[in-house]
Amino acid sequence: MGFVATTGGLTGELVRDLLAETLEARFGAGCHQAPHPIEWLTDNAPAFTAHQTREFGASLGLRIRTTPAYSPESNGMAESFVKSFNRDYVYLNRLDSAEVVLQHLPRWFDDYNTVHPHKALKMRSPREFWLATSTR
Repeated sequence: MGFVATTGGLTGELVRDLLAETLEARFGAGCHQAPHPIEWLTDNAPAFTAHQTREFGASLGLRIRTTPAYSPESNGMAESFVKSFNRDYVYLNRLDSAEVVLQHLPRWFDDYNTVHPHKALKMRSPREFWLATSTR
């Protein structure tokens, strides 16, 4: 999974770039079509729900899905991630500006996905969990 961060507003163009970059990160440089349908779950922000963004995602083989409005389960999962990320990364660093945060984000997300143990994954990182379950 990729991420996008900005000190300005989130635009549909940034989201479409994220869709393409995430596909390449997962399936290799130059990948312009998922090898099988993949669900892309987002909230209902305009940058994610824009017709152009949904169309572009579909052209990549992504099934664009949005969380139901007022969904406690989806909101709880997102809030849990934010709480963990803040506790384990943000609060442990000196962050003098938005630019400093943006510089740290790639390393933090890499650590979260490849090293950081997750209780729901039996104390494995998402990468370890994926490798263990994909080799069966």
